[in-house]
Amino acid sequence: MAKTSAVEKNKRRRKTVASQAGKRAALKAVVMNQSLPIEERFQATLKLASLPRDGSKTRVRNRCEVTGRPRAFYRKLGMSRIALRELGNSGKVPGIVKSSW
Repeated sequence: MAKTSAVEKNKRRRKTVASQAGKRAALKAVVMNQSLPIEERFQATLKLASLPRDGSKTRVRNRCEVTGRPRAFYRKLGMSRIALRELGNSGKVPGIVKSSW
């Protein structure tokens, strides 16, 4: 089996989440519906558990678009603090100016 990078795994997870979202939402609605019988809700719980783990939205990690770094991620910009600083210093990010005093 070939090794895959964390960036590629994350891309694959995003695709899985998108394809499984409707099915997971329907099963969660059945599980959370208190008016249904307990057996039906339990069966929905088992079906939800049998779905792939990577289909869960919480398994997706925010990663820098430039470097793939998972830490210090700015959501608005889609990049890490290190990439932001490098691109800001070189003037490639509009509206960002390095301050010095």
